[in-house]
Amino acid sequence: MILDSKDVSENLAVPDSYRQSLPLGMHYLIKAMNALGTLWIFALVVLINTDVLGRNFFGRPLLGVLEILSISIVGIVFLQLAECLNSGKLTRSEVLMTRMESWTSGGASFAQALSHAAGLLLILAIIEPAYFNFVESYEMGEYIGALGTFRSPMWPIKFIVVFGLAITAICLLMLIFKDIKSGLSRRKATK
Repeated sequence: MILDSKDVSENLAVPDSYRQSLPLGMHYLIKAMNALGTLWIFALVVLINTDVLGRNFFGRPLLGVLEILSISIVGIVFLQLAECLNSGKLTRSEVLMTRMESWTSGGASFAQALSHAAGLLLILAIIEPAYFNFVESYEMGEYIGALGTFRSPMWPIKFIVVFGLAITAICLLMLIFKDIKSGLSRRKATK
């Protein structure tokens, strides 16, 4: 007998720690960071269009647009990473989670907790070198661009990377606890 994943997921109602409010008002910070990233994207659209219009109609492109774009993409990604995680938009296998829940009550929650723990370990491995990279960039006054045309400091973007990683790590930690709590309550409910 072949089961349709839609039928299985409707019957099992796999617990989901995503799209729920996080404690300590963390969800407000994550939403604000996401909104800031979205506004940044809008500002880039305006900047690119202004550059294209200036280049085509006046023969004068805006200086530094390529540099601003290259560093902005990094900043936007790390501003929006925690919201992407908390809203459940990172890649995961619903079919696998549904199957695990059918094998053992709470199994999907515990598997999700393990997945979040692996993500936390990865973030923690990245955050230390990112922090030292930020400090070095700040202390030596690292810039992008060329003297006389356009220059922008790199440390604000590197700070956003560290801040975004830290908030994502805290979000992962909170999701781990939510997953374990959900798995334990589902186990108790089936006994």
